[in-house]
Amino acid sequence: MTLLSSENLTSLEICAGGGGQAIGVERAGFHHLALVERKAEACATLRLNRPSWSVIEKDLREFEPERDASIRTVDLLAGGVPCTPYSIAGDKKGAADERDLLPEALRLVEVLRPRAVMLENVKTLALGREFLHVRNHLIETLEELGYDVQINVLDAQNFGVSQTRQRTLIVAVQKGFKKFQWPLGSWELPQTVGEVLQESMQSEGWSGATEWARLANDIAPTIVGGSEKHGGGDLGPERAKQKWAKMAVNGNSTAAQAPGPDFVLQHGVGRGGRKGYPKLTPEQVALLQGFPKEWQFAGSRTARYKQIGNAFPPPVAHAVAASIADALRETPTAEAA
Repeated sequence: MTLLSSENLTSLEICAGGGGQAIGVERAGFHHLALVERKAEACATLRLNRPSWSVIEKDLREFEPERDASIRTVDLLAGGVPCTPYSIAGDKKGAADERDLLPEALRLVEVLRPRAVMLENVKTLALGREFLHVRNHLIETLEELGYDVQINVLDAQNFGVSQTRQRTLIVAVQKGFKKFQWPLGSWELPQTVGEVLQESMQSEGWSGATEWARLANDIAPTIVGGSEKHGGGDLGPERAKQKWAKMAVNGNSTAAQAPGPDFVLQHGVGRGGRKGYPKLTPEQVALLQGFPKEWQFAGSRTARYKQIGNAFPPPVAHAVAASIADALRETPTAEAA
């Protein structure tokens, strides 16, 4: 078999959002031929950080790659299709939800026949009984198109991300390639919220950052960005806010900047002790999602937070994409091709 170098691997990113998965796929050695995203703020984020990327600002339903010769052949089709149709917050409407783009992802697989597919969604897509028919349809369709399909739930905290975040991964590799192996992750515990954010918390001169970091001695609950129409103004539902409060974080909203010199850390003030606790900036939340420090987000504070909260953590995307790259480095035999 002929070995493929990582430099030769190409990808098409759909529902690219603020770039979490795209960063991870890039780190794994894939060259993005194009990134498709509908929201203007997210497209601005992608262009801001990677001017060389070809960002297509378009609804996925209107995207026709067969009309673009530069992306007719691709090694990896990757994307985090909207999770709301399969989430509790979205009432688990599944295929009945107008936001469901899984059928569009399957359409693109049929059109492009990429060597591999990587789709990310909420864990209920893989575990919920109510979505058994969806999973079976996905598997059957991809198998009919010539793929070996695997579905798994990975937790971001096992890949160095300071957050409990379980997500469904659907990986399909064309038959004949080396068998895809799920990344093992790490046995080491990730850094605590305090360890990740102490430097940022003291960046505006707050002398209480060290004391605060000792209190923020756990990993974050699942960060949520809300849907397109709702949410995104705070750090999640009430249960999540209670967990944030135990780490001395006010989860009622986000902050424009880190605490200043005059901020006083007060315990037991206000409901759940939140009134005297600092709020997180969107950029601090991005660090807890595993984004690199230099990655910038465009748009209003709420728009930035939504991009971050709905992202697939780059370290997890990197690990899975690297395993896919390993499987693709051997071309299939003539009989299997």
